[in-house]
Amino acid sequence: MPTRRRRSEAPRRRWPLYALFATGALAGVVLWAYAPSLPAETLIARYTNDRSRFIDVGGVRAHVRDQGNPDGVPVLLIHGSNGSLQVWEGWARELAQSSRVISVDLPGHGLTGTWPRDEYTVEAYADFIEVLIDNLHLDKVVLVGHSLGGAVAWSFAATRPDRVIQLVLVDAAGYPRQDDEVPLMTRLARTPVLGDIGIYFKPESMVRRSLRDAYADPAQATPDRIRRMAELQRFPGNREATLQRARTQEPLDPTPLRRMDVPTLILWGGKDRWVPAADAFRFQNDIKGAKLEIFGNLGHNPMEEDPKATAATAAAFIAGAPLPPQPAEPTPPPEPEPAGADHAVQPSVMPEKD
Repeated sequence: MPTRRRRSEAPRRRWPLYALFATGALAGVVLWAYAPSLPAETLIARYTNDRSRFIDVGGVRAHVRDQGNPDGVPVLLIHGSNGSLQVWEGWARELAQSSRVISVDLPGHGLTGTWPRDEYTVEAYADFIEVLIDNLHLDKVVLVGHSLGGAVAWSFAATRPDRVIQLVLVDAAGYPRQDDEVPLMTRLARTPVLGDIGIYFKPESMVRRSLRDAYADPAQATPDRIRRMAELQRFPGNREATLQRARTQEPLDPTPLRRMDVPTLILWGGKDRWVPAADAFRFQNDIKGAKLEIFGNLGHNPMEEDPKATAATAAAFIAGAPLPPQPAEPTPPPEPEPAGADHAVQPSVMPEKD
């Protein structure tokens, strides 16, 4: 009787093992990439200096630097998206001799963090700037804005022209982009679930790529700048505010620019990869009497790439601004009248002699 051939054993199912391995690898990547918020006290100690102070602005503890000539024209500097007041350090040094230079971290940025209003649109930031100016007891300021801060600056000037002496726009946002021109990170942030999870990944690599694109010279994306921007994004509440801003900011309407009558300087980097130089000419055409200066070898952050040259252009423009009113001198008390003086009332206007 022939020997029966044994049935070959069924192959083991290995997919559970593969699934377990894949899950473990994914968990490892998530744990490696996950970056919780950093302690506020640590970042405040690291990124403040002797000119920093915190003041209440609309219920938020805002990080402000107020420096320079206290009797000079007040110049308020507004940074861009995911930036901080440190981007203006070069300009602060250059302008401090003649101007009073004020810089601030917007809500959801830098060391300011979130605010009770919980809105991070251009319109909300314009309201924030008005309260800041009031709290600093200023009547008018020269308003300087970069990128998103530029949109805040011109929106403020368009709605509150009586509070603005002059306007300086540095590679400012203002004109709607086509869908294919919206940055990848903004599109990802607007994607449900993916955006909610993605904000908690380590930002260093994204910041490095972003800053290399922001400068005409990638070497300007120094380790210190990358570290500062990445760490300040991890200030408590900042990433959640960034996500909300990406999802709630409506396209800007540039129509009010045509009605503005504020002395304006437009300053632009000719190699800006984010906001094309064509927009600089659109601003010049829309704002009556606007002056335009393009720095052909600079990128989106010209005030950082060449602070001396760009600040010199701004300083020359600001030099034509009127000085803020000085406090009135106290009126001395009247001297006592000599005895026997004539107290006859004289007419307020003496008649002319024939």
